[in-house]
Amino acid sequence: MDYKKLAELLFPNIESAGDVLKRYPKRDLKEGQQVTRYAPSPTGYMHIGNFFQAFISYCLAKNSQGIFIVRTEDTDQERQVEGAMEIIFNNLHVYGLEPDEYEKPNGETKGSYGPYIQSKRPNFYKIFAKKLVAEGKAYPCFCESKGGKAEILKERETKFIDTDNTEYDECRNLNLEDVEKNLKAGKKFAIRLKTDGTGKERIKFVDLIKGEIEAQANAKDVVLLKSDGLAPYTFAHIIDDMLMGVTIVVRGEEYIASTPVHLEIIDKLGFERPKYCHNPLIWKIGDNGNKRKISKRYDPEADMRFYEKEGYPTETVIEYLLNLINSGFEIWRGQNPEKSWREFKFGINDITTAAPIFDLVKLNDISKTIISRMTAEEVYVRVLEWAKENDKDFAEFLLKNKAYSTKVFNIDRDNPKPRKDIYKWSMIKEYFYYMFREPQLEELADEDREKYEEFMSAYAKQFKFPASKDEWFANVKEVAEKLGYAVDNKLYKANPEAYKGNTAKACEFIRLALTGKKNSPDLYELMSILGEEKTLQRIIGGKKWEN
Repeated sequence: MDYKKLAELLFPNIESAGDVLKRYPKRDLKEGQQVTRYAPSPTGYMHIGNFFQAFISYCLAKNSQGIFIVRTEDTDQERQVEGAMEIIFNNLHVYGLEPDEYEKPNGETKGSYGPYIQSKRPNFYKIFAKKLVAEGKAYPCFCESKGGKAEILKERETKFIDTDNTEYDECRNLNLEDVEKNLKAGKKFAIRLKTDGTGKERIKFVDLIKGEIEAQANAKDVVLLKSDGLAPYTFAHIIDDMLMGVTIVVRGEEYIASTPVHLEIIDKLGFERPKYCHNPLIWKIGDNGNKRKISKRYDPEADMRFYEKEGYPTETVIEYLLNLINSGFEIWRGQNPEKSWREFKFGINDITTAAPIFDLVKLNDISKTIISRMTAEEVYVRVLEWAKENDKDFAEFLLKNKAYSTKVFNIDRDNPKPRKDIYKWSMIKEYFYYMFREPQLEELADEDREKYEEFMSAYAKQFKFPASKDEWFANVKEVAEKLGYAVDNKLYKANPEAYKGNTAKACEFIRLALTGKKNSPDLYELMSILGEEKTLQRIIGGKKWEN
């Protein structure tokens, strides 16, 4: 077989592989610098597992002063979802994972190793497919698109290859005359790898996380180019990684099974093998107590948009994932509470080999600590930013009442032991609801209602907006004592039947009037923030107030 003539018949008048390599020279990297890539398919929202992978790629590049690439793998045209890449780029931007090289859907491009969208790179795949054909390492397949063996053409569009069985295609034995006849008949063709595997060979390769792995070598004539001219993942990512100078391929451990296929293709192309980093997948404990992969079907937190919508600080998600990547981060954070997460450096050897378990409770605890360290001014800015997208009425209120809202957010915050009970911005409005609208007396016990109305009526008549906490408390005790409440707790404990209650009960009634709750932050602080008019209005129980 004259393979060069065969290659020219299949791919006439296209650029040579050598010329392409000259146009994409090897990157001039300093020692230790790494080039990583995140290569999503625009088939839906961004899964937390995909973000986990992107985050590892980003950190490995940045921790080595290297380059982080985002490449769009859109050759699976049928599964594309409109707007998916916009969502992905937005997620990366929100969390500060800005790529060094990319091409966005709006045409914005950065980097000289593009195009960074696979559907704009079909000629590259044809050029290197032609190279393999010319060297007798690949061949054309003219099988029809339906039925029997040819059904593999469709199946091979998937990313994962089952390498358990030997599988040669009958078209590998076509001679030059057969090929010419098929081409003259206008038949479409795919290009298949001519594997050297017999199904008996074993292969060893090194994974940077898991160490040396031994597996069955490839023994299938996998598809390199589909009959529509597009390359499936199996071939396209190899060409792209090589031309873009990727040094570490970060991908999920589900790709380990297909690595022997990829290595055979890389070796036949004569490329240098990249380093592989198969990150563990994120799992979760299901309702039945069994471990399973975190799933978009069952787990809303699998969608990265969940965290934005709920109002988790971006640092929360980042720091939680750092905990999943390397348990040493928690110790580092405890020792460096004020430092940015970016100052925590980790390498490949620090990445966990075990499958991390996603725990929303743990994430919430991390978030509570992060929010507790924020100033009231920072909380205001963050809540406003969240509300503008998710609660426009609340955002309007915050804009009109900045000073008041900031005081509310400072309740129990500016002290040695700040509150740690808020973990997302969507909680704020309801957590402090009594500061934003008149409360309802839902926690007032029926047996206390008569005493409540008697005390609040008397307190309203004698109420003076306090100049100090001591003055306020003295006023409460004065009203309480006149109505038969004990102002000395020792006397109350000795003979509770002699009193309507104690000072604590009186304060509970005031707290119910102001907040609707039996438990709340300091009453004097709340009054100071509400101001005299609103405070008195709630004590009187008058009409609802508005800002």
